[in-house]
Amino acid sequence: MKTLFRPWKFATFLLLLAFVSPRGVQAQQDKMFSQYMFNMLALNPAYAGSRDVLSMTGLYRNQWGGIEGAPQTATFTIDAPVNRERVGLGLQVYNDRLGEWNETGAFASYAFRIKVGERSTLALGLQGGAVNVRWALSGVETGQPGDPAFARDIVKTLPNFGTGIFLSNDRSYLGVSVPQLLKNRLSDYDSGPNRAVQRRHAYAMGGFVIGLSPTLKLKPSTLVKYAEGAPLGIDGNLNLWIADRIGVGASYRRNQFNTLGNYTNDAVVAMLEVQLSDQLRLGYSFDRMLNNLGRTKGGFGPQTHEIMLRYEFGFGKNKILTPRYF
Repeated sequence: MKTLFRPWKFATFLLLLAFVSPRGVQAQQDKMFSQYMFNMLALNPAYAGSRDVLSMTGLYRNQWGGIEGAPQTATFTIDAPVNRERVGLGLQVYNDRLGEWNETGAFASYAFRIKVGERSTLALGLQGGAVNVRWALSGVETGQPGDPAFARDIVKTLPNFGTGIFLSNDRSYLGVSVPQLLKNRLSDYDSGPNRAVQRRHAYAMGGFVIGLSPTLKLKPSTLVKYAEGAPLGIDGNLNLWIADRIGVGASYRRNQFNTLGNYTNDAVVAMLEVQLSDQLRLGYSFDRMLNNLGRTKGGFGPQTHEIMLRYEFGFGKNKILTPRYF
């Protein structure tokens, strides 16, 4: 019995470790998703195997379309339970582009799953992998010839690992994660407290299902995002699920600037989810910016689109009777 609690202690130690470093003034570096509730393996390794079937999810996000160098993100995840659902295994690959920055990563996930109730499971997750970053600085027009900071491109392969905790059943979930714990240096040129490094990002997530009628269910969820020195991000979502086949919803995103103690509006998001078959699910979201960026281009602002496709194997009768809503 003593060995049962060692993964819990180790994961808790790693989560606490993420908050003991100095807070530099840096921007959030991690990739962003509006449909986070359908793509949680990209945020929390403990999510692996939680859907009780072999599940594959692809997601593409085109942010601020029409602006040169705007972010574009593509991810693919696959996960499944093994060993009588006591263990979850997963794999995530992704590509994230922003201007001259290009990041490609691959991470394998392992989740140790503990039954804590008739339908509830507590998962303790670890992930490990590497990212390849390429910063094409040599082609940037600076107006200052000979600037050593832009003399050559930055190309690095950086190993990393992360951890998470995920408590779930067929009607609710709650989780905390730090997907990348190592603060690898991104540049060999700069130095000092504000040098370019991979900043740790922490996530807290939760959601549940409310039955309104035999055919209507309401799914509230939230995601809190923290990066060292960056604003605290909060996403709130309401999704109405109709006949277990169609979901329509909306999200509201805002950031808190800790130094000022106030909030700035970021975006509102419209969402559509369709269960095309027992195995295939399609999701789409559209972001409407509420900050100064949203008041450009004739008042509507640049458009952000996100599309998600999920396919699941082994979807038996018991899974249809108790579908996974997250």
